[in-house]
Amino acid sequence: MPVIAIDGPAGAGKSTVARLVAEATNLPYLDTGAMYRCVALHALRNSVDPRSEEEIARVATDIKIVLDGASTFLNGENVSDHIRTPEVAAVVSVIAALSPVRDAMRYQQREWISQHGGGVVEGRDIGTVVFPDADVKVFLTASPEERARRRVAQVGGDIHEVAAGIAERDRIDSTRHDSPLRAADGSVIVDSSGKTIADVVTEIVNAYEATRR
Repeated sequence: MPVIAIDGPAGAGKSTVARLVAEATNLPYLDTGAMYRCVALHALRNSVDPRSEEEIARVATDIKIVLDGASTFLNGENVSDHIRTPEVAAVVSVIAALSPVRDAMRYQQREWISQHGGGVVEGRDIGTVVFPDADVKVFLTASPEERARRRVAQVGGDIHEVAAGIAERDRIDSTRHDSPLRAADGSVIVDSSGKTIADVVTEIVNAYEATRR
């Protein structure tokens, strides 16, 4: 099954780039970050302590997540916008650091790819853990300043607060015990700072097409 794995830190542009790469390669698109955000949203709505491994693990295994293109459904409700709020962003890294949650999400991610016959998958441990044998492994990054500007353009807010939030997210993601954020062995490192989205997409598509020859 053809798999393009795109990993990288918050605000690097993974979702936008992955969707366009999927369109260019005619592969389905899987946003794994949306899955973790669904767990976070459900926990917040039900006053579940995000640091309680046992309670959050129960949430991760009990909820039903359906990803359909750019739409995300949680227990039958379209939560595509709800999972992108600052409140969800503030706790998702804490929840995603819990091993039982990661185990549950990885299982669903592999099942999704099996059912769809491959895909473009973006997240933070796709090339390192979930699909280490992906056709192409990309580590997409950008400067902290660029990532903060992009996030403010997307969801608004004070750029200094957003930058601080991104820095904290980077710290949690890169130092967690279970599958810390890093470039997978054999990754193509793509720094999108100062590049157009089209340039980044072309670079990744060319790397994929080179594997199909």
